[in-house]
Amino acid sequence: MTVRLPIKEVKTMYEKERKDLYDAHMILEKYGLVAYTSGNVSVRIGEHVLIKPSGVPYTVLKPEDFVVVDLEGNVVEGEKKPSVDTATHLYLYRHLDWARSVIHTHSTFAMVWAILEKPIPVLCTAHADVFGEEIPLTEYAPVGSEAIGKAVLKVIGRSGAVLLRKHGVMVVGTSIEDAVKKAIFLEEVAKAAYFATLAGKPEPLPSEEVDRLYNQYHTKYGQK
Repeated sequence: MTVRLPIKEVKTMYEKERKDLYDAHMILEKYGLVAYTSGNVSVRIGEHVLIKPSGVPYTVLKPEDFVVVDLEGNVVEGEKKPSVDTATHLYLYRHLDWARSVIHTHSTFAMVWAILEKPIPVLCTAHADVFGEEIPLTEYAPVGSEAIGKAVLKVIGRSGAVLLRKHGVMVVGTSIEDAVKKAIFLEEVAKAAYFATLAGKPEPLPSEEVDRLYNQYHTKYGQK
């Protein structure tokens, strides 16, 4: 007679946050902001950060794959290596007390502006609504250390969105939902601005109108 032992269910830290983080990665892929293994999302939970493992394709990524690290980068839970961008994420969490989620992408049109080494001007109302300022450009910084985080901190404004020179995008949000929204809208305004500048010489919106639209959007738009 064969005795079958019950399968032990393995519990991991932050089950809900893992599901939310997984969903965020799938949304980025759905919108074409990431591909294969590029890009990553993290979320801060107290003194811990949950982040995507390095080099794992989105097609096989699972919620249990995410790695828990402390704010100094020590692995608290997880068998896989955390993202090579972990040091950047952690630097931003340590220096921006409002940061609860960080997203890094190589989305096409935003990356075009980063390659051209130009900030994205506020050319349309949608840009003014969501970001309230031009999307700034960092100095060049190598991948895999705190250098990118330091470069971001030098230029980041109220939008929480930054172009990484010759590289891609970094957005910081007050929640996963906020960061995902910024990443999606950033690519949309980058695309519109790119085609507008190809077609002619568009003038940026006046700064007072940008402020008015930004304040209106962030106080009156949507449901409470």
